[in-house]
Amino acid sequence: MHRPEIWGRPIMKTMFKTPVLALAAAAALALSACATGPAVTSRADTSVNFAGYRSFAFAEPLGTDRNGYQTMVSQVLKASARRELEARGLVYDAAAPQLIVNFNAALADKLRVTTTTAPTMAMGTYYGRGYYGYRGGMYTAWPMYQDQTNVTQYKEGTLNIDVADAGKKQLVWEGVVAGSVGSKAQQNLEATLDDAVTKAFARFPVARK
Repeated sequence: MHRPEIWGRPIMKTMFKTPVLALAAAAALALSACATGPAVTSRADTSVNFAGYRSFAFAEPLGTDRNGYQTMVSQVLKASARRELEARGLVYDAAAPQLIVNFNAALADKLRVTTTTAPTMAMGTYYGRGYYGYRGGMYTAWPMYQDQTNVTQYKEGTLNIDVADAGKKQLVWEGVVAGSVGSKAQQNLEATLDDAVTKAFARFPVARK
């Protein structure tokens, strides 16, 4: 099988050093941590007639495989992607595919910075000292405000789905799903991955039939 290329680079991605557990966490995306769900983007080659494709297969090895072995993440992603593509009229054909599908998952540490404005001690509520002591505690003036900055660390997972033209060795479509990673999604890994694949393929140029 020819090795497809992605805009000048091989579609079969270089193996990452990330441990398998970290890979699973990255792919999980912990979508439950985001009230609005994950961010989904896609890019398609507008010169391609996607309706003309009839068959597909998966890259070997996948970007989500590790040390020559297919991970559980790869297995779940393949099953979900196969369902989505077959629902769009394509047939799985490992011998002579027109499209090659590949996946990659990454995990990165991120910082979330939020700034809130909160009231502090109101002026004029104390006795005797300072410029505002003349109010003598008889009444409360307007409160003073100051900004409070909070910095929290979290992990962001990103799932890439590449679809390449096997004959031209050229990427024709890419779907990306990104979200913060939390424990709930990791505990429901299969469902979370399946949901991510479904959301990505909802942007595929060929609709479900």
